Amino acid sequence: MPLAYALVAVVGLVLALTWGALQIQVTLAGFLNGESLWSKAQKQAVIDLDTYASHGRPDDLASFRRNYAVVMADREARDAIASGRFSHAAVEDAFARGGVIPEAIPGMVFIFEYFDGMPFVREAVTEWRSVDGSIAELRQIADRLEGTYARDTPSREQVDAERARIGALSAYIEPRAKAFSLYIANGASWLGRVLFVMVLGVAALASLLWLRMATRILAGIRGTEERYRLLFDSAADAIFMVDNASGRILDANRRAATWIGCSRHELAGIQLSSLFAEGSAHTGVGTLRGADGSLRPVETQSSLVAWGSRQVSQAIVRDISDRVVMERERKIAAEALASIAEGVIIADADRRVTTTNDAHAKLTGIAPHELRRTRLDATRTLPDGRPLPASLWEAVAAGNNWQGEVESRRADGTTYPELMSISAIRDADGRPQHYVAVVTDITARKADRQRLQHLATHDPLTGLATRAEFERLCAEAITRAAHTRGAAAVLFVDLDAFKVINDSYSHAIGDALLIRVAERIRGQLSPNDVAGRIGGDEFTVLLGELRSREEALLVAEALLAALARPFSLDDYELYVSASIGIAGYPLDGNDPVTLIANADAAMYVAKTEERNALRFYTPKMHADARRRLKLASELRQALTRNEFQLLYQPSVEMRTGRIVAVEALVRWRHPERGSVPPDEFIPIAESLGLIRQIDQWVMETACAQMVLWDQMRLPPLRMAVNVSAGTFAHPDFLPGISQALVQAGVPANRLLVELTESAILRLGEDTERAMQSLHKLGVGVAIDDFGTGYSSLAYLKLPAVAYLKIDRSFIAGLPSNGNDVAITEAMLAIARSLELHTIAEGIETEAQHEFLLRAGCQEAQGYLYSRPLPPDEIERLLAPRASQSGKRLSLVPPRRA
Repeated sequence: MPLAYALVAVVGLVLALTWGALQIQVTLAGFLNGESLWSKAQKQAVIDLDTYASHGRPDDLASFRRNYAVVMADREARDAIASGRFSHAAVEDAFARGGVIPEAIPGMVFIFEYFDGMPFVREAVTEWRSVDGSIAELRQIADRLEGTYARDTPSREQVDAERARIGALSAYIEPRAKAFSLYIANGASWLGRVLFVMVLGVAALASLLWLRMATRILAGIRGTEERYRLLFDSAADAIFMVDNASGRILDANRRAATWIGCSRHELAGIQLSSLFAEGSAHTGVGTLRGADGSLRPVETQSSLVAWGSRQVSQAIVRDISDRVVMERERKIAAEALASIAEGVIIADADRRVTTTNDAHAKLTGIAPHELRRTRLDATRTLPDGRPLPASLWEAVAAGNNWQGEVESRRADGTTYPELMSISAIRDADGRPQHYVAVVTDITARKADRQRLQHLATHDPLTGLATRAEFERLCAEAITRAAHTRGAAAVLFVDLDAFKVINDSYSHAIGDALLIRVAERIRGQLSPNDVAGRIGGDEFTVLLGELRSREEALLVAEALLAALARPFSLDDYELYVSASIGIAGYPLDGNDPVTLIANADAAMYVAKTEERNALRFYTPKMHADARRRLKLASELRQALTRNEFQLLYQPSVEMRTGRIVAVEALVRWRHPERGSVPPDEFIPIAESLGLIRQIDQWVMETACAQMVLWDQMRLPPLRMAVNVSAGTFAHPDFLPGISQALVQAGVPANRLLVELTESAILRLGEDTERAMQSLHKLGVGVAIDDFGTGYSSLAYLKLPAVAYLKIDRSFIAGLPSNGNDVAITEAMLAIARSLELHTIAEGIETEAQHEFLLRAGCQEAQGYLYSRPLPPDEIERLLAPRASQSGKRLSLVPPRRA
């Protein structure tokens, strides 16, 4: 306690000296701060007075007086203190007006009052007083200038004289102000050194006195400590003296240091609890951790003892390694059994249950005590319901392990599949003493296996059989039909125009439609029939146990009717149809691959000839399919071999009968087959992706033909070019048109692009952008076959649309068919209201011509005027009286048939 009190006194003395030094430093900081403000104020006052002398602005005079007031406030405080009779409040107020920080003001008053003769302070005050007269003269000059400017503007000579005097005063004040600043800074530095030496000296003296006192006190207690240490270190157990409040080790004996693996002084100050890996550090069993990471099981007993005035816990730690090893060995068997995730059953030599673990109880819901003394196989059978055979137990008794699937019964009577493994524990004579069975619930595993098998054999979208599974089931149906001398049939179902729906709405709507189609197909089948999906919108149906393939006709017709009904999907009502091909065993094939291929060929014929129809397979269909394949192969080389040609069908003005335009129509001149019609090779070109190259060739050839006719001085005609849906939707479509026009040098307004409604529909949201681009090019657009597809009047408002072509299917019934008359007149009325140019195609009779002329149609095409002709025939048609002398050609109407 004396040492503690002495230490407190030393610390208090040092803190008091430090506080005093801080207060002096604050005063010096106030000196420096005040000096800085005084110097700045007097400099700014000179500047403001000089500026006022030059210009006479009141603002400059006001600024001078503010800065002069700061200078005078510091001077007023200084002179008041020097007089010896002053008011502390007045002086502090003057320093505050001078900008001195408030904390430093009392110290400054103290120094000016009692230590104005201190080194550097004396010199600084002398320099300060030396400029008092000059600063006072600055005010006199200000007052004089103020009076002069108040009466009149002073002369230049007066201003120069005053400014010269101000400059002289500034020159006198400035070096003294700098000397004042230097003395103040040096004084602060000197005083800081003095303070540091004083604090250091006092602290050193106080520390020496405290150390001398400590030496005498510690010598007295050393003898007592040595006696205590002898007893402390001789103990067989580890002993820790622990501060009861903080839990930190105060001392430890040699045994404790040896167990921990460090010296005793390294243990001091450590939390006793940090030495224990587990368990309590005070009472009970725990594990003591060594410095090398080794663990020692120990038992701790603690008691409180008085160590001087401190409450200390004496912890005696005893090594119990041997006892722990024995207890651990007794627990291993029980803990191992309880910790196994699989169910474990232990039975005696009579196969009666003695023990089960918790995992088995969770699996079966049967508590261990309920199974005790029951037979191991009482709640288990083979998967087919038979009891476990005797041969199983004989094999296990012979030394083999048995593993297999069994059916296990739960407490509630339900059963589940279980994987069971049985082995035997033998006595010294090799006889089975216990049976150990390990069981695992394989319900999820079997369900996963079945789900994977289903995914491997069924379409993930529709749930129908995949191609491989369908072919497997078809092979089984063929085998059954062969044994019963019956028949089987395969229906190949393909949706009509599914791609248009998929592209027009979204792929999500398309997928939803396929799911609904699959549901309707399943709804028309019997339980023994099979439906499959082998492509995007291609489905197959297997009908077994038939007497002949013709029995499949009823199912096929039911499927057509079911798929023709509208589908309601979200906010849409969609209409689709299907084309179905039928092939049967044994007439049309003896294996699944052949039947599917032949049904596919029959479906293709149904789609090509009619759609929404069905066809039975005939051998001729395969010949047609082979012909199409060969044609596709030859079509790839047709462009490079220059086998295409253009024919031009005139378009006449109905009122005058003059030819005003021609439509370019592509033909394929096959070297062996002759002329191949477009409806035969165009679909193949679209499926092969060649249609874009063909359309580009047509565009360039047609533009080049216009140039040739212009060079022959034929009247300028409008050239109409058909563009397919694939070309119109391609990114290179617009650049291709622009390139063809530029290369040929043909005005854009003479080119007309004919698009079907399906082509516009395929482009979707980009339609308006494409039409805008065509409009900017100056190329007109004609809607071909209007009214025959997915009609939308919104297309007619697109920017580039200038022509409306009325399809021949509406013209054929004119003027006798009332429906065709109404539709045609409605189209003409729409075109007039939208200011669209109308063109009727397929006119073959004078009656049709007269009706359309009266109805207001502007142009017409058809065999009544002319068939599609080669370029030279068009030239003769336009100038039938052209002579070899080079007379100018004239535009004339064609002769009607």
